[in-house]
Amino acid sequence: MAKTPAKKAAPHATKVKLGLLQTHASDKATDNLARTLKLIDQAAKKGANVVCTQELFLGPYFCQEEDAANFDLAEPIPGPTTQALAKKAKQHGIVIVASLFEKRAKGLYHNTAVVFDTDGTMLGTYRKMHIPDDPRFYEKFYFTPGDADAKGGPWRVFDTKFGRIGVLICWDQWYPEAARLTAMQGADILVYPTAIGTWTGEMEYKPIQHDAWRTIQRSHSVANACFVAAINRVGTEGDLLFWGGSFVSRPMGVVAAEAGDKEEVLVVECDLADIELARRGWPFFRDRRVDAYGGLTKRFGH
Repeated sequence: MAKTPAKKAAPHATKVKLGLLQTHASDKATDNLARTLKLIDQAAKKGANVVCTQELFLGPYFCQEEDAANFDLAEPIPGPTTQALAKKAKQHGIVIVASLFEKRAKGLYHNTAVVFDTDGTMLGTYRKMHIPDDPRFYEKFYFTPGDADAKGGPWRVFDTKFGRIGVLICWDQWYPEAARLTAMQGADILVYPTAIGTWTGEMEYKPIQHDAWRTIQRSHSVANACFVAAINRVGTEGDLLFWGGSFVSRPMGVVAAEAGDKEEVLVVECDLADIELARRGWPFFRDRRVDAYGGLTKRFGH
């Protein structure tokens, strides 16, 4: 008897609409979750297929001080918030990327992004690898660097209905190695949930900082010929002014769309066929000298 042919996986969509949720945060997690769920509804109504939150969207950016009481803000994954997000992903048939403060075990915490597919399945997590420790960004006090979840890691690509999505978080965005290694896993889109702003005492540096942040992420889209989505928060929290400016960059570095400095749902159409076109014209992966990069595993050259 002839064997029944194996069922082939459905091909990815070529054109994908990214929804970036740029919002503020109050002190009440339930309010922030409720508002974010409504913004997801808005993004889906606008046609978004993949919806992404800002970094640590459930509350204010608490890392401006070292306070052990803030560990109480963390929750397990899976947990109540992931349940609400999974339900919303299934309701709209969309992919959701959300950034949470994860309690992995007693005394062990991560800055974690969770990815849900269109049927509400949690595909896995990415735990932030690069952890800053600077004035008003005391993240090393709170977060353990990522290693892996049950499906591998630390550099993760999630195979969703709407393309292969690589997730990195905020401080990761300054490291070309992280973008490259994630792109090498097959990412069509690099998503960066972010909380970046300027200390209110040095606002003269805001234009420089903002331009540098924008430039480095456009550079990732050029060097890796993929889409990059950066999702920032807005508003003044403590000593920091978060400037918003969430945006999507196309494979050759062109900014497809950019938000302002207020709450906004930004929906951007991306044609994944642009990746192949860019890589044929600028074949950076072909011309990489993989035999000559051993020095990258050292802290410095000497």
